[in-house]
Amino acid sequence: MDSFATRFDALREALAAWLASPSFYFQGTAIVAVLLIASALTPLLRRSIPVLHDEPEGDARIRRLIYRTRVIVFPLLVVLLLAIAIRISEALFSESWLFLIAQGIAVAVLLQMLVRRFVDNRLIAILLTWVGIPLATLQVFGWLDDVARELNSIAISVGNIRLSALAIGRTLFFGTILFWLGRVSNDSGKEAIRNYPNLDQGTREVIAKLFEIVVFVALFLLLLQVMGINLTALAVFGGALGIGLGMGMQRIAANFISGVIILLERSLSLGDYVELADGRAGTVRELNMRAATLETFDGKDIVVPNETFVSESFTNWTHHDTKQRYEFEFGVAYDTDLPPMLDLVMRVVASHPQVRSGPDVHEDEQPSAEIKSFGDSAINIEVEFWMEGIDDGPNDVRASLRLMLWSALREHGIEMPFPQREIRILQGGAWKEGKSPT
Repeated sequence: MDSFATRFDALREALAAWLASPSFYFQGTAIVAVLLIASALTPLLRRSIPVLHDEPEGDARIRRLIYRTRVIVFPLLVVLLLAIAIRISEALFSESWLFLIAQGIAVAVLLQMLVRRFVDNRLIAILLTWVGIPLATLQVFGWLDDVARELNSIAISVGNIRLSALAIGRTLFFGTILFWLGRVSNDSGKEAIRNYPNLDQGTREVIAKLFEIVVFVALFLLLLQVMGINLTALAVFGGALGIGLGMGMQRIAANFISGVIILLERSLSLGDYVELADGRAGTVRELNMRAATLETFDGKDIVVPNETFVSESFTNWTHHDTKQRYEFEFGVAYDTDLPPMLDLVMRVVASHPQVRSGPDVHEDEQPSAEIKSFGDSAINIEVEFWMEGIDDGPNDVRASLRLMLWSALREHGIEMPFPQREIRILQGGAWKEGKSPT
C-alpha cells in the first residue's frame, strides 16, 4: 500500500511539474492557435477553390464527390498544422505528448467524417470505424509497430507456410478496402470518361474498358504486396500458368481481343439495332470486353460473344443513320381506277406521324406507291416509305399503316378482292379426245 501511494505521489508530482513546464504551455497555446488558424483558413479555401464553392449540377459525379469533401477541410487542416507543430516541439523541447493526443483526436474525427460522408457500404463503414480509426490512432502515437510485432508473434506453421495473425488481419482488412475502393473508383472513372464531351462514344468505351482493366490489375498487384508475396518469384509461375490458361481459354481471349477490335473500329455502339446472321435481332444495351447484350422488343436479352461480330456477318440497322426504308404490298381489283387510288395511298401514308414526308424531306425519301405486278386475282400495289428507327416494338408502323389504308380504301369504295377463279361449264357436248374443252 505504501509503495502504491509512493508511486501515485511521484506520478502526481511529475504531472504537476509537466503542467507547469514551458513545454505544456507552448503546446496548449499552439493547439488553440492551430484551431483558430484552421477555422480562419477553412472558409477561405472553400471560397477560393471553385469546385468546393459551387455545388455542381447534372451528372458530374466526380465534381460532386469533390464538392462533398468541403466538410473535411477543417479537420484535415488541423491534422496538417499539428504535424508541423509536432516537429517544432520536438526540436525545442524534445517532447510533443499534448500535440500527439490532439492529433490523434483530429485523425479520429477526420476518419469518422469520411466514413459518414462517403462510405455507403455498411461493412466498409464498420471496418473503418472499429479497425481503421484505432490503427490510425496507434500510428499517430507511434505504437503501431509494437502492436504489429505482437500480432506477428502469434502464428501457426503449415509446412513451409507461416500464417500469423498480422498477415491474416492485414490481408482481410486491406483486401476488403482495396476492392471496395477499386469498385468505387472504377465506376466513377468510367462514368467520367463516358461523360467526357470531346470524345466520341466508341473512343470513350475503349478508354473506359482499358481503365477498368488497369484498375483491377493494379488492385491485384497491391493486394499481393500487402500479403507479402514476392512478385519476382510470381512472374515465373505466372508465365507457366499463362501458357496453360492460354491453351484452355482461347475463346475467352478471342472474345476479349474481338471486344477491343470492335471498340477501336467502332463497328458496334450502344443503342445500335443489330440483326445476326441467324435472324436474332435487338438493341445493343451493353458492350463488354467478353460479350455484347442485345435487348429485344419483347423484353429478352441475347448475350452474343464478341467474336461473333468479328468472324461472322451481321446487319447494323442504325449505326450511321437511324433512317430506314420499309415496304409492304396489298392488292386491288382489276376494275379499280389506278391513278387516283395511288394518289390516295400516298396521301394516307404521308399522313402517318412517324413517316418521313413534307417539304423538308428529300424527294427520294417521300412515300411512294406503284404497281408491282399483275396477279391472278388482283393488281399488286407496293408501298414504300422512310421512317426514323426500326419498324418493330413501339415503332411498329406498318401495322397501323395497313389499318389506315384499309379504312381509306373502304371509304372510297375500292375493293381488295379475294382470290378468284372463273369456271366455265360447257353444255350439250362431250369431251373430245386430245382437245381442250375451251
